[in-house]
Amino acid sequence: MTTAIYASLSALLIVYLSLNVIKERGQNKILYGDGGNKDLQIARAAHSNATEYIPIALLLLFTLEYNRANIWVIHALGIALILGRSIHAYSLLSKNLPGRVLGMQITIFTIAGLAILNFFYIPYNLFKL
Repeated sequence: MTTAIYASLSALLIVYLSLNVIKERGQNKILYGDGGNKDLQIARAAHSNATEYIPIALLLLFTLEYNRANIWVIHALGIALILGRSIHAYSLLSKNLPGRVLGMQITIFTIAGLAILNFFYIPYNLFKL
């Protein structure tokens, strides 16, 4: 199952972002919320953004694979997902707005592409056209 590769890589990205939040909390001795600390706010934003976009993308990637899309299509979209999310996270943490925008564009286009492709593959597999 190809999607498992991208789910695992996404999980590692989320773990990294989680550890970054924990590090910021520890350094600033903040138990709850963000305590008004900018670095913790940014770390939390990077983590929450990843956890908002990755699940739907992986679900769509899985359904596309389940609907028997070409393996290279699955890989291309999986790589795009990881690339977009990684660029976004890195850029958000380093306060790089153009990189953040690029990461979001890649992510949004990937999710939209996955959704559209699923519409084409669902009837194909139902009716064996």
